[in-house]
Amino acid sequence: MPKRSSSTAGEGVDTTDNTNGKQEDGKRVDVTTAMRQASGQLADLLRCEPGFVSSVKPADEGWTADVEVVELEKVPDTMSVMASYRVQLDPEGRLVGYERLRRYARGQIDRR
Repeated sequence: MPKRSSSTAGEGVDTTDNTNGKQEDGKRVDVTTAMRQASGQLADLLRCEPGFVSSVKPADEGWTADVEVVELEKVPDTMSVMASYRVQLDPEGRLVGYERLRRYARGQIDRR
């Protein structure tokens, strides 16, 4: 039986994995693989330190992920410039598009 986990929208996401990271139906990579692919491919493309994935959601044609990266290292570390990017992946986990949503100092806390 496939494992289920909650997405940010509260919908269950199938995380069933086989040896190549695809779900058993072969239509889309699993959520864990999508997270790794989003972070790694964006960091390679931008030539910056990979950060972390703050959001992953299934999309009609693959996955959408929000990825935080270090754009500029500073001393002290809290002054490093971070950026949040929205990344689109195809069903096989390949990066097909991205956009920068915002830039901020690493020590900055969102006011919500």
